[in-house]
Amino acid sequence: MPKKRAVFLYGPPGIGKTVTVEVLSRVLSMEFVETNASDYRTEDAVNRFAGLASQFGSLFGGRRLVLLDEIDGLTGASDRGGVKAITEVVKNARGPVVLTANNAYEPRFAALRSYCLMLEFKKPSAGDVVKHLKRICGGEKLQADEAALKFIAQRSEGDVRSAVNDLQALGQGKERLTYEDVSWLGHRDRQDTIFNVLRQILYAKTCSGAKQAVDLADVDVDFLFEWIYENVPAHFTDPHDLADAMDALAVADIYRGRIRRTQEWGLLRYVIDFMTAGVAMARKNTRTSGFVPFRFPERIQMLSRSRAERAIQRNIGNKIKAKNHISVVRATKEFIPYLKIIFQDNAEMAAGLAKWLRLDEEMVQYLVNDDARAKAILERMI
Repeated sequence: MPKKRAVFLYGPPGIGKTVTVEVLSRVLSMEFVETNASDYRTEDAVNRFAGLASQFGSLFGGRRLVLLDEIDGLTGASDRGGVKAITEVVKNARGPVVLTANNAYEPRFAALRSYCLMLEFKKPSAGDVVKHLKRICGGEKLQADEAALKFIAQRSEGDVRSAVNDLQALGQGKERLTYEDVSWLGHRDRQDTIFNVLRQILYAKTCSGAKQAVDLADVDVDFLFEWIYENVPAHFTDPHDLADAMDALAVADIYRGRIRRTQEWGLLRYVIDFMTAGVAMARKNTRTSGFVPFRFPERIQMLSRSRAERAIQRNIGNKIKAKNHISVVRATKEFIPYLKIIFQDNAEMAAGLAKWLRLDEEMVQYLVNDDARAKAILERMI
């Protein structure tokens, strides 16, 4: 029996701590027993799960590897004797135990560390992440521009899981991935946290666990709602569970609408309750079957991609507003469609209108959507 019966893996999220342990268990033909430590906050719960699992072999006499994942979820007020119990489990374990955390040097872990072999996982460089993404592209027969993969890798900031999730979402249904396909990521928030938040909400075992995940999100409630709405269908495979989850989201959306109309922000707590606990408790018959990637919200992605187009429309609307004394909204909705028809059919009239409205080259190009015609109009404006 080794002096230190547990290994403590620590480092930033998404760099392979958990998957390393899973692969190791397969290589050594050991039964892999895993749980997220934040689900076992009390001493009794830890002893029921980890205590028993660390003392006995598998049903057929094989060896067992116990993983307590993300134990830093036990720190602070959420810990109700869990860390103390884990320390006792490690001291008396009769089989290998692995602990993981983002930060192993919380003061609460001082005693626990003395019984563990400490191994640090460091962030890989952007170059290493690019190499990994290239291997995936080769296996998936996806042609990806070097610039696109570099952008994803740099955006991930060393979080390999985040980079792979980005590549998965952006490359779906494509044979080629260009820089233009990924550049919109620069306008969104970091996703390392949002993936963890989604996982905690969609797979929560308790209402309180699902609701607490909102506090960890680095996005606002409306943005989080879009993420949940987009991913529920892929993670709730039972039709009854899916119907209940979508019903909960529908009620949450009703409250969102009331908040927008009345500015009664006290209703926000009901939005959070239904979109988190309501969705989590809908999971009754759905069974987890392998890794299911999280998808970026399609509605957010469409808005991000059309950001430049909407900016041009707004600029043209301002030009029309100055000449016709109408609102930008009305100018955009009612005038621009007619301008497009004129600019595409009559270069001479288009040139006169462009000169009168003082449209620049980018605005003319947008209205014509044809390089040759835009050039002809611009020449007539001189």
